[in-house]
Amino acid sequence: MRRLLIGLVTGAMCVAATACGSSDSSDSSGTDSAGSDKASGGTATVEVGVIPIIDVAPLYLGQKKGFYSDRGIKLSLTSAQGGAAIVPGVVSGQFDFGFSNTTSLLVAGSKNVPVKAVVNGVASTGEEGADFAALAVKKGSPLKSAKDVEGKKVAANTLNNICDTSTRESVRKDGGDPSEVEFVEMPFDQMGAALEGGRVDAACVVEPALAGIKAKGGTSIASLFFDVSPDLTVAMYFTSQQYARQNPEMVKKFQEATAASLKYADSHPDEVREIITTYTKIPAPLVKTLTLPRWPAEPDRASIERLSELGVQDGLFEKAPDLDKLLP
Repeated sequence: MRRLLIGLVTGAMCVAATACGSSDSSDSSGTDSAGSDKASGGTATVEVGVIPIIDVAPLYLGQKKGFYSDRGIKLSLTSAQGGAAIVPGVVSGQFDFGFSNTTSLLVAGSKNVPVKAVVNGVASTGEEGADFAALAVKKGSPLKSAKDVEGKKVAANTLNNICDTSTRESVRKDGGDPSEVEFVEMPFDQMGAALEGGRVDAACVVEPALAGIKAKGGTSIASLFFDVSPDLTVAMYFTSQQYARQNPEMVKKFQEATAASLKYADSHPDEVREIITTYTKIPAPLVKTLTLPRWPAEPDRASIERLSELGVQDGLFEKAPDLDKLLP
């Protein structure tokens, strides 16, 4: 599956491809795949590829509060396993917009895949030991810090991506050899069971899966995203360059609606926790224990530059992408 996804991303420069992300939930309205605006009563249905994690809560909350409908947008949200699956879906026209971690976009940009970030997505809390992502281990694990995962198996939702980069940086900063870490690909919601079953020794995991691991006595041994940059721009919403050229007004409306949603989510944590129960499988009582990320209006360029540097250092790409072309 990983090889297929990588092939799709690379091939998207030349031909239209079909995204192969594992879709486990959707509130799609049943419209045809998006290539142009689809209007009904003055409202355009916009297809968006997302990941069923707390990062995208502002989209669901903004939809509920009317930030999108006020601008003539009806969101159709489809879930995939990770940004690496969403990128080819956006380039091929299956999605009008997508949510992807920053490293996936950097990898795509380095391969000249025609993507363009349009608005910020989510950021680290900026608090070490209290972030929404962690290098986590099960209860009773002998691993106590990032250095200890040297020579061990670490779960990552997508290989050669932000989990690899951030885990390696944590290991490097803790005095370990990052090249000795073995990564195992699996969805976030399977990582807890994999830890309990001994299939992996640690996991690069985000909320809400992180809360599930902690509920069983698991602990965090490193704040991965914080180790890359305290104000790390973890993910952004993006579109294809073709869609941006052909639909500038829709891109502007989506930017405005999403920015309003980010701002609202950042200042209404209780409503964020409530909306999370509508699109994830995490039980309501557990939602109360989640560590929420930050949703700033603008991406932090310095942190993205750091991710780009690490991508080159760790061999994710040979040449860093042109950030002026990639970023909003």
